[in-house]
Amino acid sequence: MSQSLPDQLRATVRFLGRVLGDVIRAQDGEAVFNQIEDIRQASVGFHREGTAAAAQVMAERLSGLSLADTVRFVHSFACFLQITNIAEDQIQRRRGRGGDARGDTLAGAIRALKADGVDLEAVVALLRQALIAPVITAHPSEVRRKSVLDRVGAIADDLDAFDRAHTDAERAVLERELVRQVSIFWRTRLLRSVKLGVGDEIENAVSYLERSFLPEVPRLYAHWLEVLGEPEQLNSFLRVGSWVGGDRDGNPFVTAEVLRQAMRRQSQAALRMYLEAVNGLGAELSLSGRLTAVTPELQALAAAAHDSSPHRADEPYRQALIGVYARLAASYLRLTGEAPPRAPVAEAEPYDSPDDFKADLETVLASLIAQHGETFARGPLPDLIRAVDTFGFHLARLDLRQNSAVHARTVAELLKVAGVCEDYEALDEAGRRALLISELGHGRLLYSPFADYSEETRREHAVLSAAAEVKRLYGKDAIRAYIVSNTTSVSDLLEVYLLLKEVGLYAPGDPPRTGVFAEPLFETIDDLRAAPQTLREYLELPLVRRLVEPIGLQEVMIGYSDSNKDGSYLTSTWELYQTSRALGRVTHDLGLRLQLFHGRGGAVGRGGGSSFDAILAQPAGTVNGRIRITEQGEVVANKYADPELARQSLETLTAGVVLASLRKAAEAEVAAPHADAMEALSRESMAAYRALVHETPGFVDYFYGATPISEIADLNIGSRPTSRQASRSLAGLRAIPWVFSWSQSRAMLPGWYGFGSAVAKAGVPIATLAELHETWPFFSSALANMEMVLAKSDMAIAGRYAGLVQDEALAQTVFGQIRAEWERTVEALLAITGQTALLDKNPDLAAVIRSRLPYIDPLNHLQIELLRRLRMGDDEEAVREGIHLTINGIAAGLRNTG
Repeated sequence: MSQSLPDQLRATVRFLGRVLGDVIRAQDGEAVFNQIEDIRQASVGFHREGTAAAAQVMAERLSGLSLADTVRFVHSFACFLQITNIAEDQIQRRRGRGGDARGDTLAGAIRALKADGVDLEAVVALLRQALIAPVITAHPSEVRRKSVLDRVGAIADDLDAFDRAHTDAERAVLERELVRQVSIFWRTRLLRSVKLGVGDEIENAVSYLERSFLPEVPRLYAHWLEVLGEPEQLNSFLRVGSWVGGDRDGNPFVTAEVLRQAMRRQSQAALRMYLEAVNGLGAELSLSGRLTAVTPELQALAAAAHDSSPHRADEPYRQALIGVYARLAASYLRLTGEAPPRAPVAEAEPYDSPDDFKADLETVLASLIAQHGETFARGPLPDLIRAVDTFGFHLARLDLRQNSAVHARTVAELLKVAGVCEDYEALDEAGRRALLISELGHGRLLYSPFADYSEETRREHAVLSAAAEVKRLYGKDAIRAYIVSNTTSVSDLLEVYLLLKEVGLYAPGDPPRTGVFAEPLFETIDDLRAAPQTLREYLELPLVRRLVEPIGLQEVMIGYSDSNKDGSYLTSTWELYQTSRALGRVTHDLGLRLQLFHGRGGAVGRGGGSSFDAILAQPAGTVNGRIRITEQGEVVANKYADPELARQSLETLTAGVVLASLRKAAEAEVAAPHADAMEALSRESMAAYRALVHETPGFVDYFYGATPISEIADLNIGSRPTSRQASRSLAGLRAIPWVFSWSQSRAMLPGWYGFGSAVAKAGVPIATLAELHETWPFFSSALANMEMVLAKSDMAIAGRYAGLVQDEALAQTVFGQIRAEWERTVEALLAITGQTALLDKNPDLAAVIRSRLPYIDPLNHLQIELLRRLRMGDDEEAVREGIHLTINGIAAGLRNTG
């Protein structure tokens, strides 16, 4: 009988823990090992027994540590939690090897749809029009250095090999290698010594694209073609996007040169893979023209190579690929500014576009299939063609993003200097629209290289000039979207087209044309509620209709972070759901398709949780085969650092989209009683949340005192400033550190606060909510995510953080409200789900979380003591290092924190 998941996890953690323990004993001595082991056993004992005596033993062990011992201990537990992550990922990889038997695969989705009466042809038709795109961002909650991620990857590879070994001799060799890698890991610094720059973030993002996306996506397509019954054509619907190097919102370090750098580096990664693949094909395809015929097109391609080698005189495929390689090598030089890793044997002109490169590869493939049948329809050449079709010369489609306030100031200055309008920002919305539409109707430019502009205006113009250059060099798909943060009006979007016009990316005419589309980002509660009307007014403009009609759709981004900070987890979730439905109606009424771009973060308070369940919980009619989703912070590494896990993540994403788009069980409209119940819950949840967060005097002081927000700001985890403003306010604080700080203190407040009060005051019977939980994917998904957060929270530990607040009366008042609401929320959740304890019905997840707590909790206790020392004036470097190591370890243990 196979082991349960908890048993597998325990066995793997025990094995890796033994290896780490042996390394500590060998490198630091028995005394250090015994000290760490004593605390570990005391913590495990406390979690197992839960008695006051066990708590006292753990407290004595921790209080007896010197500062140097504390830092070393924190390092050890942070390492152990990384080890636990490796073990969990190993179990996930094993699960993935179950293949298509799982329900969250494309094959599983097809089986479920077949049972629902949906045939395979409908799935194929959907995928021919689909777009599924994870978008990597640099939003910082990944506290691990790349060196640490590399070591974790090496240990995971060795563990995987150990798992597959067949003999004791093989396992002995692999265990020695594991010890070597863990030894390096133990002595690797967990913290960055300097702040990340945008260049570092570009390199990190490209590392995921190189390691996982480039090799795995073509293999997925090859598998999916079989699953779909070998359709004649399957478009490359799975794409990858990136914000790293294009997202300027609040990040002054993203410049024109950074944009160019990002695209150069992405292109370098893609073209290196293509060059290696073409070289491999040239070595492989040794077919002789004396022994096989070739198509005239292949013969012409071989002749165009002008290959003079007598050794290949009768090998037309090799000759053709010599020419292809030479042209691709020339493209590499042109696009990256560097010589290719392997020099070509002949000179050639670079390809004008990736489509031209793909056409040459298709010529080779067509000849092989024409002469040798379907033998060559699968293999490295079709995989390469699929890669080129998917990644082009740009690898990941780069989005531009900027705040609407910056656009307004830039447009105002351009108009003023050009003598068109003295004070654009003083105009009302109607006046702005009229002026912008007028300017977009003719070819006159506003920007002059001889005028004296502000630094902001010069920077914005330079970035967009670089974007135009990038599209010319790397292809039309290199940049397609311009996300407008803080969209509140139609003019916010029209301003983008005016700025694009200045660099040739928008062209007036009949019809007008654009190479980049302005896309609104609605984030706050008020903006979400106004979004349908804003979108309708925008799309009803004749100019805009003529821009979007050729593609037939409008993308809208909805943000999960600021809506949560505005009005509670439940209200945010419900407002996003309602806005999605309303936006779908708007585009449908206007004869267009809606493409939603979900700005989800890792934490539940920022839209985190299962992507599969989240997609299935979307309103009916809002997916329709097309979706983009941000992947941020530590979630990027968790999903995409390992190629096997990346493939599973992409498969799961695709399965969710197919099911959400085609299943007949999804209601056409949410039932009125459902909506009424959620509206009542949302209203009371928002009132409770705002009463605490926005209306309690001194709450900001409590937050800064009872969480490590100030210390998180000192961590070198991202290029973007922690706050939009210099002042200490919640309005200026970014959502990521807001959520991250509450996670560290184990209050986890943004992921649940307000729900208990909502259930108590909304007047919706528990029986009704229980029925909704059983029948409505939206509600069950929301509660599942909230339950996971509650299981990771700990009010006893959060109460100790409250003790750091200088104003004791304030601490008692605020924490008293938090604890009371936590108790109400847990009680309500258990009543709705019919459980006696959190995660009763999800024992696997309960076991995973329970296994981590003995290693997380001591880090919280030590973090509190170190924070107290620091805030009392002890500014020793070891104190700061200890705090930052605890942040690192707690984040690793909780996993979805930012």
